[in-house]
Amino acid sequence: MTPYDAPAQSSSGRVLSAVAPDPEGAADALTLGRRIRERRAQLGLTLEQLAAAIDRAPSQLSAIENGKREPRLPVLRALAAALGSTVDELLSEEAPSERAALEIAVERAQRGAVFRSLGIQPIRVSKATSDETLRAILGLHQEVERLNRERAATPEEARRANTELRSEMRVRGNYFAELERQAGELLGSVGYGGGPVSQRTIADIARKLGFTLHYVSDLPHSTRSVIDRRNGRIYLGSNLPSRDARAPVLRALASLVCGHEEPRSYGDFLRQRVEANYLAGAVLLPEEAAVGMLAEAKRQRQISMEDLRDAFAVSYEMAAHRFTNLATERLGLEVHFMKAHESGTLIKAYENDGVRFPSDGLGNLEGASVCRNWTARTVFAQPDRFNPWYQYTDMASGGTYWCTSRVEKAKEGLYSVSVGVQFDAVKWFRGRETPHRNRSRCPDESCCRLASDDLTRKWEAAAWPEAATPTSLLAALPTGTFPGVDSHEVYAFLESHE
Repeated sequence: MTPYDAPAQSSSGRVLSAVAPDPEGAADALTLGRRIRERRAQLGLTLEQLAAAIDRAPSQLSAIENGKREPRLPVLRALAAALGSTVDELLSEEAPSERAALEIAVERAQRGAVFRSLGIQPIRVSKATSDETLRAILGLHQEVERLNRERAATPEEARRANTELRSEMRVRGNYFAELERQAGELLGSVGYGGGPVSQRTIADIARKLGFTLHYVSDLPHSTRSVIDRRNGRIYLGSNLPSRDARAPVLRALASLVCGHEEPRSYGDFLRQRVEANYLAGAVLLPEEAAVGMLAEAKRQRQISMEDLRDAFAVSYEMAAHRFTNLATERLGLEVHFMKAHESGTLIKAYENDGVRFPSDGLGNLEGASVCRNWTARTVFAQPDRFNPWYQYTDMASGGTYWCTSRVEKAKEGLYSVSVGVQFDAVKWFRGRETPHRNRSRCPDESCCRLASDDLTRKWEAAAWPEAATPTSLLAALPTGTFPGVDSHEVYAFLESHE
């Protein structure tokens, strides 16, 4: 940005762009323009008269009134003075009239990506355009947008978006500096002094942001939390364990702290989920405290997910997640993380240490089958669930990896959470002396997917299993602004609790 293009600010601190806004910011420019036009009409001023009063060309004023340009602060002040108004009144987010709101909605629709993709020439909205015509255009556009969202709501689209997001996370070492800063500011605002972050501290953070917490027994089944922004309330299920209630509250608050808007795509939806989970971890395991502990553990060559879990009173999975956030950026370690269901299905994964996760031809990991010889699978066979399971695995793709893994329970069954590193980095971790070692030849099917020749000869002609087909196999991917959420149920819930 050049000095000429540097943004000005209104008296309320709002940034005013010196260049034409992009479609994402067009709504503000349109509302500002309509307010100026309506105020000018109320005063009986022509476009030329008002332009002369602010010492600007009529064409420049026309561009401002049509929402195609946002004025600099000196021009905005001149307009306010000429119109007998204030800067803050002109910048109000409310449309000046019902008709103006309709015009703004149509203009915004015509400037959007969906309308442009249709290749249709936009209409010029004028006084002569009837309300009925504008409503018809807006209704048609909304229906086209709905159909476009449904067409995009496919497993392929969601998996593509997820693959792109994982690639970005890999490049940045799964470290989000802005979210770390925001987490630090939240804790600082309530005087956090160290140690595990308590439920009371989380409630204080919510109050600082203008919200109270309400635990209810009738939370909509398709939600983990519901925010009532009108009345400043956050609703959560009353059956949450007291310790685990902290993360859902923080994930809910993340939408406010990160400035999330309604997701326009699965990419937006997934990114918001990643940011919400990251912020929750960054608050519950504060960066400097966690890094201090991990750096000392590295110095002693005793890095342990269990120690991190216990020091901050969080789940093992959250501790493992948080370790991957900090390992590369702050400790100089490249790592991998994986969560696998007891059936062998890969649920989520991250790596920047070169390990080759199972995937399909498009690079999608989730849903793939994990090798039976990997730590994430062998841990299920261990009778000792109190202590972590350590194992070295020699990979067919080259190299040896060491992993530490634990089994945890969820409503979907058992799943393992594993963190691992290349052989050269194992010297920093507790459990490196383990004698357990395995070899994986996957994706060669002879590694673990095919039965022995003897078993195959004996049973292949006699076995006829009935597949336990997942209910989601043929189901369409959930649609809607927030995929899978029943908006009718949510709105009825809020109405009943208002």
